[in-house]
Amino acid sequence: MVLLIALLAAIFAHQASSLTLHSNDQLISRRQFAFHMPASAAITATVLTREQPADAATAIANRFESDILTAPSITAGTKYTGHENLYFPDWLEGEWDAVQTLVSTKAPLGLEFIGGPQGSLEVAKASMEEQNKRLNEPVILKLKFIKTKFGVAEDRLYNLRSRLDSFAGKSVVASVEYADVRESNRASVLSAGGTDIDPLTTTVVYFKGPAAQKTFVISHGQEMDADSYWGYEVDRSIFALTNANTAPPVTSDTEVLYSFKRVGDDRIEGRLRLAGYLNPQSDKLYFDAKNRAVSLSDYSLTLRRIN
Repeated sequence: MVLLIALLAAIFAHQASSLTLHSNDQLISRRQFAFHMPASAAITATVLTREQPADAATAIANRFESDILTAPSITAGTKYTGHENLYFPDWLEGEWDAVQTLVSTKAPLGLEFIGGPQGSLEVAKASMEEQNKRLNEPVILKLKFIKTKFGVAEDRLYNLRSRLDSFAGKSVVASVEYADVRESNRASVLSAGGTDIDPLTTTVVYFKGPAAQKTFVISHGQEMDADSYWGYEVDRSIFALTNANTAPPVTSDTEVLYSFKRVGDDRIEGRLRLAGYLNPQSDKLYFDAKNRAVSLSDYSLTLRRIN
């Protein structure tokens, strides 16, 4: 089962929790390859605005404070525009040097829930030990956010490569590309007045090893004021080996939570939380988890403007 790599994770998000796929003679860490699945699913937005009730406006911020999280509703297909995306405040536009540091990692439902598709305690312990080695270890990466007609969006191709390579400590990505889906596709972006470089929401990563991963957004939302921003997206990923290995593809769902505070024109302080959920297609303990997060990875984040 593919976990996430700290984005930033988050991804930034976009990437690093830690379940593992156990395939005969190898362990593939979900925390190393993560964040993002089938092209048939759709992409949607659930945007929080000031017109909504106060409890809705603070819901995203509150999800940083609890260790028991229930997965947001999958809202795919409810708001078809062709250019859906998670949008950020104008002050995040540009290129940034980022320092992302893991400050906490937890398995709130118990170790067996992060033990891969079969709930193996051996795999879970190894995965948690590996993640604990990264505690308080700053990872330096670069991030880019692009202004579009529809709002400021992250450059997913640039950021995904940056996160994966930076957290791996070496170049592991061969290529990254966008894929069209009904809710976010190039033809719709162009017809709505966008450009051919506007970010889409579905990505396909080809690794230098025999593996690939497709990720698309199944839910997202945001809330902001003059100098603060809270946002989330739920990314569904399918990770597959591309050689003759017969191990089946593994599906994972990851909620990426962002909290940003502008502390100057060229500096942003933030938090990133990655919440991993089990998937009925891959995980033996899916029904036992009751749609609750089985892994939580919390990061501090500092961004300094390059351009």
